[in-house]
Amino acid sequence: MKLVYFAWIKDRIGLAEEEVELPAGIITVKDLLRWLRGRGAHYEAALQAPEVIRVAIDQEHADHSDPISGAREIALFPPMTGG
Repeated sequence: MKLVYFAWIKDRIGLAEEEVELPAGIITVKDLLRWLRGRGAHYEAALQAPEVIRVAIDQEHADHSDPISGAREIALFPPMTGG
């Protein structure tokens, strides 16, 4: 699965994207964020407040409770503001 990181998430993790093989039991976006936080200090710093992280699954906005099975790409980005 391809993970894509944007803005300060990318800066804190130190990667724009990566390919990962998820372990069994990672079913939802929430599970994915929890698993990523456990991958090291950079991930923990980027995802310390997972409730504010926005997610897109295959370029469609998703909720943290949405399943990720079959996803080809998951993008993580901070809250957006604008006007």
